[in-house]
Amino acid sequence: MTQSTQIVIGVLAIQGAFREHILHLVKAIDELGLQEKLEISVFEVRDEEMLDRCDALVIPGGESTTMSLVAQRLNLLEPLRQFIASGKPAWGTCAGLIMLSASLQNKSCDQQLLGGLDIETTRNAFGRQLDSFIANLDYSNFIPGLTAFQTVFIRGPVISKILPPSPGRPKVEVLASLPAERGSQIIAVRQGNILGTSFHPELSEDVSFHKWWVQDFVLSKITMS
Repeated sequence: MTQSTQIVIGVLAIQGAFREHILHLVKAIDELGLQEKLEISVFEVRDEEMLDRCDALVIPGGESTTMSLVAQRLNLLEPLRQFIASGKPAWGTCAGLIMLSASLQNKSCDQQLLGGLDIETTRNAFGRQLDSFIANLDYSNFIPGLTAFQTVFIRGPVISKILPPSPGRPKVEVLASLPAERGSQIIAVRQGNILGTSFHPELSEDVSFHKWWVQDFVLSKITMS
């Protein structure tokens, strides 16, 4: 937390659907009525100085190889790894999930990962862009009342393996899997203060996922620290 009354949420803005995340976060904070009690700001992160100001970070969907290459060019890879290792809340969606993975099954030779989630992912698990889909799925086991959330998959990855936790880290918690008729693949996990989702909550009209993340990850971590 930067000051006693301020919380800064950053969205990595070097590639992908960062604007949509920002809009959803702003709306979620407004619907939660948090600005009446706290000063919360949401802004784009493009360099180390911006990253240093953040109390929490979202890594959006996009193209994971491109995101990795741009982060290398901007000298952001190591600062991002340090941020993730610091224990601050982080959330990766789609390509962001890939970036946070410890291992990638079909990684390109020049692709760098950040780590943070002890999982192995598989890119483009649902095929090409034309094979992307939307499904109303039930997340009420961890978000009360969210029984039919519009879940958008765009060339999404899946979590193909849960790895043993790194020393000093909690175990990976599986939050959600696809229904059996869709293959039962794991699509959402949590490990401590890090969340990973295969899908794009920022492309749904519903901000419930963002409200839950702000409450359960950002606010709980900051009020405990």
